[in-house]
Amino acid sequence: MSLPALRPLASLVAALVLTAAAPVRAQSLLQLYDAAQGYDAPFQSARANALAAQARADQARAGLLPQVGLQAGAQHNWLNNNLAGNTSSKSYNVLNASVVGSQPLFRPANRITWDQGKRAAEAAMVQLSGTGQDLVVRLSQAYFDVLAAQDSLSVVRALKAAVAEQLEAAKRNFEVGNATVTDSREAQARFDLATAQEIAAENDLRVKRLALDQLVGLVGTRPQPLAQPIVLPKPSPDDVNTWVSWAMDQHPAVQQARMALDIARMETAKAKTGHLPTVDLQVSAGQNRYPDGNPTVSAAPTTSFRSNVASVGVALNWPLFAGFAVQNRVRETLSLEDKATADLDNAQRTVAQATRAAFFGVQSGLGQVAALEAAERSSLTALEANQLGYQVGVRINIDVLNAQSQLYQTRRDLARARYDVLVGLLRLKQAAGMLVPADLLPINQMLIAENAVVPATATTVPAPAPAASAPAAAKSRPSRASRADRR
Repeated sequence: MSLPALRPLASLVAALVLTAAAPVRAQSLLQLYDAAQGYDAPFQSARANALAAQARADQARAGLLPQVGLQAGAQHNWLNNNLAGNTSSKSYNVLNASVVGSQPLFRPANRITWDQGKRAAEAAMVQLSGTGQDLVVRLSQAYFDVLAAQDSLSVVRALKAAVAEQLEAAKRNFEVGNATVTDSREAQARFDLATAQEIAAENDLRVKRLALDQLVGLVGTRPQPLAQPIVLPKPSPDDVNTWVSWAMDQHPAVQQARMALDIARMETAKAKTGHLPTVDLQVSAGQNRYPDGNPTVSAAPTTSFRSNVASVGVALNWPLFAGFAVQNRVRETLSLEDKATADLDNAQRTVAQATRAAFFGVQSGLGQVAALEAAERSSLTALEANQLGYQVGVRINIDVLNAQSQLYQTRRDLARARYDVLVGLLRLKQAAGMLVPADLLPINQMLIAENAVVPATATTVPAPAPAASAPAAAKSRPSRASRADRR
């Protein structure tokens, strides 16, 4: 291949390399929600079910509207007459067409069926609302799971870097005879443990990103992290009974159970109409044509003729006895009504319990965040003190390693607790039946600006000052361990 022919290929490869090396634009929570709303299978299923329920309600309304039909037919008839021993046989054709219509005048069961259909359509819309609320929570959980996995990976990498520096310091101190070989081995063990934790954290992040990608229907999603410092919102009002009251009235599960009870009561009323009469208005208009004549009509036995027929009337149908089917049907619907009542009670109790658990979970989470923030400050101070003590010879290597592990574990737990509080607030509103997509806006405003660029891997957790080797003054002092331990 000539050099000019290779130039387009080289340009394409260069473009792909630059694209792969370019930073990834992060997506906000609202952007991913818009994507998930058009992709999530449970939400699409609930939307289709709501449309189907509305169509069923329109079908039920047809029982109250006029019914019109066209009837047409063609017949060939054979006529055989025997009169006083005289036999005659003739055949003739008949063409007929008619329009038949009916209008229900009194059909109480049809009216109840229509009311049931409308109520079922409302229940399907409530189910769609509940599925939408669940989508908001599932998306937020997956979003913050990715951020938590990123923070865990950043914490582990920062810890690994700090342990590596401590390992180097222990090796240097051992070489000059100011530390034991135990210090190096302890630091090496912590470094190997941090390496194993890093591998696990990388895999966990990969799995969490795949889960988020599957939820929103995108590939390579990069959630925007929370801006720092962050002030977490609190539930308003700060009264669990108010939240429970809202949940008992607005939660989709309670509303659906209440509508199911209404439908069951309507079914009982419809079953009781089995003994009632039905009245319909019936109208018909048609024409019969005899192209070869009609032998049964003396006026035109062989001549083509036609006749027009029209009728209007009222039809009454009153069932008198149906083999106890109506009574048994009423018994069945009454039992189903009791079942719907018990289901409503169960839904209310379950929702009340879930609301209380969500409320106290948010309060507990806020308390944990405050405690972990204080623990982070204390752990940082303790680490700095241990590093200083190690430098002057009053602390040993394991003290510094333990302080490092405590600090980074506290930072990881703090990040996780913050995310849990934000998701917990959404779960609390979902438990109260008040969650709407607009509730994502305050959380979305806590994220880093939309035009921010998030690298593929970033360490967002600040690391403390690295531990240095012992100063010369400390090196001149004898170690607390025997010289034999330095082999």
